[in-house]
Amino acid sequence: MRVLSIAWVNTKRFLRERSNVFFVFVFPLLIVLLIGVAFGNSFDTRVGLYVDDAGGPLVDELVTALEDVGDLAVERYGSQAALVDDVQRGALQGGVVVPAGYDATLRSGAAVEIGFVSRPDQSSLLVGETVRAAVVAEAIPLKAAQFVAPTATFDEALALARLVASGPSVTVAYREAGESLFEDFRNLGTFDLGAHQELVLFVFVTSLAGSAALIQTRQLGVARRMLSTPTPVVTILGGETLGRFAVAMVQGLYIMVGTMVVFGVSWGDPLGAIAILVVFSLVGAAAGMLFGSIFSNDQQAGGIGVLVGLGLAALGGAMAPVEIFPDAMKTIAKATPHAWAIDGYAELVRRGGSFVDILPNLGILAAFAAVILALGVWQLRRALIR
Repeated sequence: MRVLSIAWVNTKRFLRERSNVFFVFVFPLLIVLLIGVAFGNSFDTRVGLYVDDAGGPLVDELVTALEDVGDLAVERYGSQAALVDDVQRGALQGGVVVPAGYDATLRSGAAVEIGFVSRPDQSSLLVGETVRAAVVAEAIPLKAAQFVAPTATFDEALALARLVASGPSVTVAYREAGESLFEDFRNLGTFDLGAHQELVLFVFVTSLAGSAALIQTRQLGVARRMLSTPTPVVTILGGETLGRFAVAMVQGLYIMVGTMVVFGVSWGDPLGAIAILVVFSLVGAAAGMLFGSIFSNDQQAGGIGVLVGLGLAALGGAMAPVEIFPDAMKTIAKATPHAWAIDGYAELVRRGGSFVDILPNLGILAAFAAVILALGVWQLRRALIR
């Protein structure tokens, strides 16, 4: 009971600080939102499409041609202003504007100018060339049908032109060497990747920042007063560890549930997702104990803790996917617990794994927790009894 009491007091002390409440509950969801809006579904190029009237069969065929382009996600817009605004804001890599009377103008034999809206950067120019190629391919049978139209109806001429175009032709066959780096990411939701990464980042950073409370416990003499009672050192150490673990679990569960409810994030097998959170929270609590026992100044511990937490998060793939790292950096990433936790969530969500599939990740995370906790408890014990 004394262990639980110490843990409960530490948890209340941490959450009583208004700044801590913001960084534990509000800030993580804001970051997930911003990452999802900025980079969600960024593995497919997003192109907007606005048709300036009700459209028709020829417009539908043009839209189908654009949608059939690999890695191109076409989104319909109800107004040209909204399309242009999203291109300017970076939500779209480009926008296609089909003028009013597209079908009627082509059937009359006149030319139609299709607009393309983009930002003045290299990637947008490449998207423009991709869209241009799709439009030109669609225009070839249309021009042929216009040429033949005087001797037949436009629809008959177009059908004949498409039949000729679908005949024998020269094709280029190609294959990719190896697997695509982003193949696993294609079925992710807009906010999935960011939520998994930010949970790992914030649970660890918050645990390190919480080491300041442990230092305050020593500075204010709370620990010594507890030692003057019939409370064993082991009980105090257990209570302090459990308090940090409780904060990490509360934040982790909040991020999980909050992102599922608000953003529809998938966490895969529930048992596996909770297991990773539990073991990684132990890692964070152990790191908080170690920092709280090494430093004698709470400001120093909080500042360095945040820097170390962010640095390990960057190395471990909590800020950018490990898949895009060079081989040497991938090897270095494995020295961080973050990489194993994120890989566990990737196994559950992106590769459809189960609890059994992440057992190696759980084992390595448990080893991290055991080693760091042993060092933290040993150092804190020395600090309390000397």
